[in-house]
Amino acid sequence: MGLTDTLGAYFDVEARGSDVGTELLAGLTTFLTMSYIIVVNPVILSAAIDVGENTFQLLAVVTILASIAAMLVMALYADLPFGLAPGLGLNAFFVVVVDQLGVPWETALAAVFIEGVLFIVLTAIGAREYVIRLFPEPVKLSVAAGIGLFLALIGLEQMRVITGSVSLNPVIALDPIAILATVGILLTFALWARGVKGAIVGGILITSFLGYLVSAAGIQPLEGGAEQGLVTTATLAPGIDAVTYGAAAYDITPLLFAFVEGFENVEALTFALIVFTFFFVDFFDTAGTLTGLGQAAGMTDESGDFPNIDKPLMADAVGTTVGGILGTSTVTTYIESSTGIGEGGRTGLTALTIAGLFLVSLAVVPLLSVIPSFAPYVALVVVSVMMLRNVTEIAWDDVVHAVPAGLTIMIMPLTSSIAYGIAAGLLSFPVVALAAGRRNEVHPGQWVMALSCIGYFAVRFGVLA
Repeated sequence: MGLTDTLGAYFDVEARGSDVGTELLAGLTTFLTMSYIIVVNPVILSAAIDVGENTFQLLAVVTILASIAAMLVMALYADLPFGLAPGLGLNAFFVVVVDQLGVPWETALAAVFIEGVLFIVLTAIGAREYVIRLFPEPVKLSVAAGIGLFLALIGLEQMRVITGSVSLNPVIALDPIAILATVGILLTFALWARGVKGAIVGGILITSFLGYLVSAAGIQPLEGGAEQGLVTTATLAPGIDAVTYGAAAYDITPLLFAFVEGFENVEALTFALIVFTFFFVDFFDTAGTLTGLGQAAGMTDESGDFPNIDKPLMADAVGTTVGGILGTSTVTTYIESSTGIGEGGRTGLTALTIAGLFLVSLAVVPLLSVIPSFAPYVALVVVSVMMLRNVTEIAWDDVVHAVPAGLTIMIMPLTSSIAYGIAAGLLSFPVVALAAGRRNEVHPGQWVMALSCIGYFAVRFGVLA
């Protein structure tokens, strides 16, 4: 039996409506759309963590290692096609904790570690799955559409098609990045419509190739992106940085187990509030992402629940704990996994492929910059359309369902937060149901979740403001 047959049999890909080639392609697709975190996470965390001249490189290494650990659990235990890595937003909050609250970075890592351990325990006893199953049906059904709009917003802004103020880029006809992005999106949709296997990867590669052609012709991106509310790091054709890291860049001992020292500087109340904030955001962010990805992959049941969701939740919990030990912020499931699902990924072989590619990237992290920074975002816009299909299942003629579903969908892209969108749905559902005289439809646990959301916002924007 060859390697392909072995992998196919182990992950039972045929029974899941897939094949080994599709799973490998899906893993590559997801890797291309989430690999930016290998560079972005160190950029963000280096504002709070300083262990010498190799800080950036060491943070890149621990980012990769924590991601691989989480994805191995996702692949071999959960057997699901989801990628994981330190989460954007959560790493930014890590910096806020260190810079604005004056908490040592080692103590912030201790909070991440405690959060991860709590998640492991709560997942093992089924508490996280129980809470997620309490989500009102309209919230469950609307999560995928909300994430879809969020993805579209991220993609269009990063490709300079729209500005940060969410309006059409007034100079789109003059901006080569915006023009190439628009062409790339249309080409990818065309490939998808033709039923071409690998349409998303093809769209990314074609867009990248066009970027190099345009750059070779001497055309450069417009300047002044900040004034237009646009990203300013996008490039048409980056150069290949073939500089490899020396041994010192792989010596992560300055970060490894640094969280232990962090316990020596704990101020009880502040530490508890930090753990609570990490916990709340990661809990609802992961719950929403898994529910949305499950819907996109056709893995949820008729009630919108994700069967055996405790398994992917455990991958998230283990990744966060390992991340705290290694020296990086909270690890979470990535919404970019939807791109691999869009290519047909349905098993843990997709996650194993992503982990393998992360491992390979350890050798020469700078080579990830070969693909123009705007090109992978083509995939997000394409996938966002796929994720809107579930809105037809929402009972829009029922106000008790329409209000929380509508708020969940709208708040996610408008606040750039999956957790905030879910919180809006959880808060509004019991209130609207009570006002409509249907309080018998509200489970007591849903009132508890609504009050927890209020408590979170009081802490996040009150005590930690």
